[in-house]
Amino acid sequence: MPYLRQFLILVLFLGSFGECRYKHTARERRWTGAVETQKHGTSLAKKPPDVTKSRRLKTEQLLKVDDHDFTMRPAFGGPAIPVGVDVQVESLDSISEVDMDFTMTLYLRHYWKDERLSFTSTTNKSMTFDGRLVKKIWVPDVFFVHSKRSFIHDTTTENIMLRVFPDGHVLYSLRVTVTAACNMDFSRFPLDSQTCTLELESYAYTDEDLMLYWKSGDESLSIDEKISLSQFLIQKFHTTSRLAFYSSTGWYNRLYINFTLRRHIFFFLLQTYFPATLMVMLSWVSFWIDRRAVPARVSLGITTVLTMSTIITGVNASMPRVSYIKAVDIYLWVSFVFVFLSVLEYAAVNYLTTVQERRERKLRDRAVREQSLPCTCGMSHTRTMMLDGTYSEADTNSLAGYTEAPMVLEDMMPEKQEHMVVHLSMSSESTTTKKKGIRALRIMQNTHAIDKYSRMIFPGAYIIFNLIYWSVYC
Repeated sequence: MPYLRQFLILVLFLGSFGECRYKHTARERRWTGAVETQKHGTSLAKKPPDVTKSRRLKTEQLLKVDDHDFTMRPAFGGPAIPVGVDVQVESLDSISEVDMDFTMTLYLRHYWKDERLSFTSTTNKSMTFDGRLVKKIWVPDVFFVHSKRSFIHDTTTENIMLRVFPDGHVLYSLRVTVTAACNMDFSRFPLDSQTCTLELESYAYTDEDLMLYWKSGDESLSIDEKISLSQFLIQKFHTTSRLAFYSSTGWYNRLYINFTLRRHIFFFLLQTYFPATLMVMLSWVSFWIDRRAVPARVSLGITTVLTMSTIITGVNASMPRVSYIKAVDIYLWVSFVFVFLSVLEYAAVNYLTTVQERRERKLRDRAVREQSLPCTCGMSHTRTMMLDGTYSEADTNSLAGYTEAPMVLEDMMPEKQEHMVVHLSMSSESTTTKKKGIRALRIMQNTHAIDKYSRMIFPGAYIIFNLIYWSVYC
């Protein structure tokens, strides 16, 4: 029995092996017959293979990257290689007055010819690569002059594109954000216009090795029409180029992207000019307040002075610490002077009022003490005036041209003891000598006149200042 079982297993194994071999032979015959039929039958039209689409060759083998030394520029030892540049500005992100710089995002494209990268293609189509091939070939070493920060965008991958044509022409494009310095002049701020420049230059190659130029002149710079800034109006973009000299290394080609910005004034009118003007006008209100209302006029003057100081501090906090005077500084400080002068005006009014009241008090005390009745015979041009405790300022001013004579008490009624009659004599000799002095001191003695004239002088002077200011800076 064991031998019979082994014999059956061997027979089954040999039968399975023979069947598999038969199937394999039939399959070979079928494929061989199809190939022979295609050879002897009608030939099919074949599209010639494009080596640029062949998967058998690697990129390095197709472009012969390993056969050349790409650490050297194309045509090394020969004439300078021309590299064309064009720029498309995507956005102008910010303008900083404090740091005196600007931030711009742009597409930077380079065009040159490197015969070492030429390849054979029947369709004359280009090949496009990402940033991984850039590290294996030669590319221009362009950098941004006076840049503070710059980076190539890398979301989701590095924003780099390399396009190679069969004849060796290369297009190298990258998306960059750069923050560069901008020399700003704030002498007319905020009624100013600023011109900023982004400069491109080769770092290692002088003009003898690399000729950097704008590919299409002014048309090499294109701008997105949707670009806008909150504080500036973009007036003009244009390109220029010139040579830059370094004493240690030589001459280099430098490309310039120039753009002019004009500041919007409406924001500063609302935030600076209108509040300052209102504070100056508010300080004039004190000219119509009674001179005896000391708390009201003093508090109003101090409030306007402190408010002007706050406005000046707020404007300077958002500006660089320049050593020259800005246009807004002129306006704010002149407004501050007007507010401060209104405070000094009330100080003068209050002082002169105190002096006048002291003088009037002395006159009343003298009138009370002099109760004798001397004769006034021989005195010419006598005038009599009733004086009491409620006489007006004009009455006391009219006493200045008279010489004093002893007081004559005419009626001393018990019910009118506060009234007195004073005889004043004026000689013709003293009239002409004192008349000019009286007119000169009349305004100083009448403190109401100071407020009266201030109501006209202060607004008139401020209006003239505004006319001159806006005609010069606008």
